[in-house]
Amino acid sequence: MENEPDHENVEQNLCAKTTEEELNKSFNLEASLSKFSYIDLDKELEFKNDLIDDKEFDIPQVDTPPTLESILNETDDEDESFVLEDPTLLNIDTIDSHSYDTSSVASSDSGDRTNLKRKKKLPDSFSLHGSVMRHSLLKGISAQIVSAADKVDAGLPTAIAVSSLIAVGTSHGLALIFGKDQNQALRLCLGNTSVGGQYGAISALSINNDCSRLLCGFAKGQITMWDLASGKLLRSITDAHPPGTAILHIKFTDDPTLAICNDSGGSVFELTFKRVMGVRTCESRCLFSGSKGEVCCIEPLHSKPELKDHPITQFSLLAMASLTKILVIGLKPSLKVWMTFPYGRMDPSSVPLLAWHFVAVHNYVNPMLAFCRGDVVHFLLVKRDESGAIHVTKQKHLHLYYDLINFTWINSRTVVLLDSVEKLHVIDRQTQEELETVEISEVQLVYNSSHFKSLATGGNVSQALALVGEKACYQSISSYGGQIFYLGTKSVYVMMLRSWRERVDHLLKQDCLTEALALAWSFHEGKAKAVVGLSGDASKRKAVVADRMVEILFHYADRALKKCPDQGKIQVMEQHFQDMVPVIVDYCLLLQRKDLLFSQMYDKLSENSVAKGVFLECLEPYILSDKLVGITPQVMKDLIVHFQDKKLMENVESLIVHMDITSLDIQQVVLMCWENRLYDAMIYVYNRGMNEFISPMEKLFRVIAPPLNSGKTLTDEQVVMGNKLLVYISCCLAGRAYPLGDIPEDLVPLVKNQVFEFLIRLHSAEASPEEEIYPYVRTLLHFDTREFLNVLALTFEDFKNDKQAVEYQQRIVDILLKVMVENSDFTPSQVGCLFTFLARQLAKPDNTLFVNRTLFDQVLEFLCSPDDDSRHSERQQVLLELLQAGGIVQFEESRLIRMAEKAEFYQICEFMYEREHQYDKIIDCYLRDPLREEEVFNYIHNILSIPGHSAEEKQSVWKKAMDHIENQVLLFKFLRSLLDPREGIHVNQELLQISPCITEQFIELLCQFNPNQVIETLQVLECYRLEETIQITQKYQLHEVTAYLLEKKGDIHGAFLIMLERLQSKLQEITTHQGEKSTRELASLKDVEDTMVDTIALCQRNSHNLNQQQREALWFPLLEAMMAPQKLSSSTAPPLHSEALKSLTMQVLNSMAAFIALPSILQRILQDPVYGKGKLGEIQGLILGMLDTFNYEQTLLETTTSLLNQDLHWSLCNLRASVTRGLNPKQDYCSICLQQYKRRQEMADEIIVFSCGHLYHSFCLQNKECTIEIEGQTRWTCYKCNSSKQVGKPSENSSEIKKGRITPSQVKMSPSYHQSRGDPAKKATSEPVLDPQQIQAFDQLCHLYRGSSRLALLTELSQNRSSESYRPFSGSQSGPAFNSIFQNENFQLQLIPPPVTED
Repeated sequence: MENEPDHENVEQNLCAKTTEEELNKSFNLEASLSKFSYIDLDKELEFKNDLIDDKEFDIPQVDTPPTLESILNETDDEDESFVLEDPTLLNIDTIDSHSYDTSSVASSDSGDRTNLKRKKKLPDSFSLHGSVMRHSLLKGISAQIVSAADKVDAGLPTAIAVSSLIAVGTSHGLALIFGKDQNQALRLCLGNTSVGGQYGAISALSINNDCSRLLCGFAKGQITMWDLASGKLLRSITDAHPPGTAILHIKFTDDPTLAICNDSGGSVFELTFKRVMGVRTCESRCLFSGSKGEVCCIEPLHSKPELKDHPITQFSLLAMASLTKILVIGLKPSLKVWMTFPYGRMDPSSVPLLAWHFVAVHNYVNPMLAFCRGDVVHFLLVKRDESGAIHVTKQKHLHLYYDLINFTWINSRTVVLLDSVEKLHVIDRQTQEELETVEISEVQLVYNSSHFKSLATGGNVSQALALVGEKACYQSISSYGGQIFYLGTKSVYVMMLRSWRERVDHLLKQDCLTEALALAWSFHEGKAKAVVGLSGDASKRKAVVADRMVEILFHYADRALKKCPDQGKIQVMEQHFQDMVPVIVDYCLLLQRKDLLFSQMYDKLSENSVAKGVFLECLEPYILSDKLVGITPQVMKDLIVHFQDKKLMENVESLIVHMDITSLDIQQVVLMCWENRLYDAMIYVYNRGMNEFISPMEKLFRVIAPPLNSGKTLTDEQVVMGNKLLVYISCCLAGRAYPLGDIPEDLVPLVKNQVFEFLIRLHSAEASPEEEIYPYVRTLLHFDTREFLNVLALTFEDFKNDKQAVEYQQRIVDILLKVMVENSDFTPSQVGCLFTFLARQLAKPDNTLFVNRTLFDQVLEFLCSPDDDSRHSERQQVLLELLQAGGIVQFEESRLIRMAEKAEFYQICEFMYEREHQYDKIIDCYLRDPLREEEVFNYIHNILSIPGHSAEEKQSVWKKAMDHIENQVLLFKFLRSLLDPREGIHVNQELLQISPCITEQFIELLCQFNPNQVIETLQVLECYRLEETIQITQKYQLHEVTAYLLEKKGDIHGAFLIMLERLQSKLQEITTHQGEKSTRELASLKDVEDTMVDTIALCQRNSHNLNQQQREALWFPLLEAMMAPQKLSSSTAPPLHSEALKSLTMQVLNSMAAFIALPSILQRILQDPVYGKGKLGEIQGLILGMLDTFNYEQTLLETTTSLLNQDLHWSLCNLRASVTRGLNPKQDYCSICLQQYKRRQEMADEIIVFSCGHLYHSFCLQNKECTIEIEGQTRWTCYKCNSSKQVGKPSENSSEIKKGRITPSQVKMSPSYHQSRGDPAKKATSEPVLDPQQIQAFDQLCHLYRGSSRLALLTELSQNRSSESYRPFSGSQSGPAFNSIFQNENFQLQLIPPPVTED
């Protein structure tokens, strides 16, 4: 030891470069950082509601706790033979004994399997919590460790222990003791390399509580004790545990004479140090034998001096973690097991971890044990109950997504976790929120793997323990006083929590001002996590943080102005300030610093006009939500001017009604509001600024009264003003402020009286001589009678029943009657509204109003006046409302009924009859009312079925209904409602099972009452007999209906003869009534044309199913009928008839040309004896017209054929070019197995290339079941293109072909395809079918048209033409897959030739 001072001098020189600032940050001894831990503990006691889950469940207690011997003899879950996953992990033959013991993830991957667990990405918590941890390199200590290795062969560092001093053990058996002062000087160098050669590397270190003793455990099993004051070796222990096993852990307990060690055999021993007669001895006792399961982690409970009297400390608790369970035992007063907790199934390579800390739960401080293995951390709270027994309760556990290799408490609320890829995670224990993640691979952390494998003694450990040791770094991490020290291969790092001010400043240095403010606000509100440096009561803490936030806000405002872009668009500047200025406003208001906001901040931002505008706009939402009151007059003025300049007058109005405007120029604001039509704001300013409630009403009345009194229609703007006036009056009379809030209570009676007195003024202030009395009431009644009376009704409800209120009510009623009854310029609806209002008031039980009853009789006469048919339904509705509101007591009922019947007010009659229970008379009311006649059956049903009516009443209703049915009127309406589906009543005809005779009776009634609807009704009816129905229609001489029925029966000729006879009779009328009035002539011609069109339609519908002779029997008589009038002498026929008949005859010829050959038609005309005698001149026009039609159709046919031939030639040329073009694959490997296609050639496998460019082995496609059946052939489909469509319907296959995802476009490089699928030549087809590959190419070519091809159009036209239905494009094709080209919304006719494609 003589050389120790020299070493110390050497190391002190090495650390001279350490800066004072770095040292100050790294250490502050017990006076600062160590104090934080206990301050935090005291703070935690203040919280009444702890965030730990209260749903604790107790680990069951047993009457007789198990002994250590019984636990050791238990059969653990290790019956299965342990299989080492990677045998190379224990290959010790090739490992150098001096290079293996300091491995690091940063330098070499240690075979960590837990990398695969990192499935989800960490959230970025930096912006939320800032940088929580400060980590610093201890440059002095790090430099001296490297120097010691070089100069005195100390070896690489292997273990670290921290207390008031820092002890670092090396691989050559030396223990280097450093001070924690600013110099980080080397105090002692304990041991020497010769002893290190004998004992091996230091594998564990421990310093006692008072920092007077150091225990060193060695890789070969020895233990030494040193005096840290003198540097003397006090004990050298070689027999404390079985020889040949390394010391994995050695720990002092709170008792300086008691220590615990754990060796690589998995055993745990208690070491008791004694000094008898000056001789130092050590007694060893085995606490746990590794023969039944190795212990690989131990942790005694340490209590700080301030907790030395805690009742738990007397038990001297020790936690041990084996590979299968956790044990908590008490060493004092006697050895006792307090808890066992099995892990369950775990990853055998994960590291067991233990850590104690005192925490406050429910206002009591107790120790909490955290233990974990893998990715779950369990928390056990240890208490002592009143009986003196230890009670353990499990708390909320923590689930992680990474495997842990270290767990450290930094204080009672915050834990620091190190995962298997050397990332630190700072976690808030109570909320389990991750505060920060720090990468520490630069530390090059030392791992204790060699000691767990016991390489120094020959590797005599179990494979399970060796596997756990792969990631063991127990001795490389040590915590003390809120600091965590990490030992690297060449350095020592220290980490600690930053103070709250430091965290904020760190964000400011990163130029994250918004995040810094958010973090500071979380400190202010007490919501931040891992807070250090804030003490005192809540108000004091808030004041300190608020001062710092104000400083940041000034800096933020300066930065906003400084960083503003000088050049560019104004929008860029606006966006810049819109991002920054709201932050200043928000935090000033959150801090309740309006003085700061409206003085310094506003003055600073006003330097820039854009910033000033954004600032003012930011105030709007706070003003509208009433969170900002007491704005300074200057800001208020600037705010209004700003929005006024931007033409945002609606915003100005919203702001004014939320501000205290007494400090502004009232007259100027009122003028601005009136000019910009801000009526709400104007009323608000009058009310709040001047306590004036009448002036705004006068201003509004002046605008809306003149047009209303002159009968003009109001403009939209005037209607808005009138509505606002009504609402304002309503608010004033109800005691509410307009547009929001309440009128002060002391002003409410005054305001009500003022408004009432104003409304009932006899004349306005500036009245003209022509002005009628009560102008204000009259104006409001004209504007909206119903709403004004509703306002009065609400006001009457609020009136107290005192003398003045009664007088006001009677007075306003008298004025209303005088204004409305004595004037004829009010509508029945308006008068009715008034009397309905009066009836409601008179019907109240506490009514005090008086209204002359004769007025009601006048109203009845007025509403029921028979000389006025206008507004019938309106007058009836008004009278009904009047009666329902209680006005019936004002009338004589018999007179009321007579007048209602006379005025055809059937709803009034119903109302009166119902009062008298004369339900049978109500049926007559329904039948006479055209608007409600269909509801009569519902009424009858309700009377007969709903209980509550007497038998006599039901009988009278039944009798009345039967009387009407005998008259057949009610029967017809009933049958129509029942049978005609167009009436909107859907009745299931099958359930009714109506006989045909009932349907035929309905048809007969229909022929009587509504003959024009017979054909339409027959088309929708089903159950009737044709013969009987034909007889009915013949009886009533409905010829068109008879023809329709005959056609439906199949008698086409009979139907034709009826229509022909009708046509001939119409033509006869024309010839017999020549020369009469032109209107009658035109009507006759229209009848002829309609009848002829119906006859042509009959012939066209049925010609498809007739032979040539039958067709001629239809068409030639029709032609002769039309030509017959023209055979007469044309001299007497007026030109109008002649031309019209020729036009109609030409229409017949054009229609029949589609069914009868042109030569037959000409021959028939020429055979006519009239024309055969030389009168061809009369029909020359007809024949020439037919020839023109023939020429036109011939030209059209030739043109169409030519176009189709050109299209077909062009399409086939391009189709051939497309089919013969080669495919270009995107890659040279299979898209499924990702292997080169050449490597699979030896398997005689086919290579399939798709038109989309993907390439596959056919074997791979076959395994993926990528085949589809098309037209009896099996086709491949592209796996990648079809993967997103696998849930598609089978009907989508045709569209898939067009998208190029089905095999047609494939190239096979093996001839075996056709053999495996069968010879395609053997499949005989009745018509040539395009190969799907050709279909795809043809479809691509068709898209060049940007529409459907002419061929497709004509094909569909021909299909529709040949359809069985006679209606063109009727859509009668069967099958859901049919989609017409004409139904496509993009359908366009292409009149240009097809495009020429480039080669």
